[in-house]
Amino acid sequence: MPNQTITKRLILPIPPSVNHSHRNVSVYRRIKTEEAKLFLHDAGWLAKMWAKQTGWIMPMLPQQVIMRVWIYWPDHRKRDADNVLKLLQDALSGVLYVDDRVVLPQIHGAEVDKRNPRIEIEMMRG
Repeated sequence: MPNQTITKRLILPIPPSVNHSHRNVSVYRRIKTEEAKLFLHDAGWLAKMWAKQTGWIMPMLPQQVIMRVWIYWPDHRKRDADNVLKLLQDALSGVLYVDDRVVLPQIHGAEVDKRNPRIEIEMMRG
């Protein structure tokens, strides 16, 4: 399969951070929060529509994909940009790539957009 780069950005809401995507139900068990489940559903659906519109073809293992990410926060609170990657990659797994272990995420920017907080993604297959 030749290289495929899609520069039309996939726009998604900001996922819950790692700290807000799971909760402990016992010492040995963690479950996803309702907020995380909603994000996974919505992001998966939006990604399917984006793939259909752009012609993105899911690469097969072991081919790696590069996910370029721009984050637009809702406010100026201090946040770790990489905290959004876990749930984001989980949401797109099985939709834009077979397994998130082949994803090479690259955060290209993080700034504030109070009116339209979001994540923008470009996908590239090498």
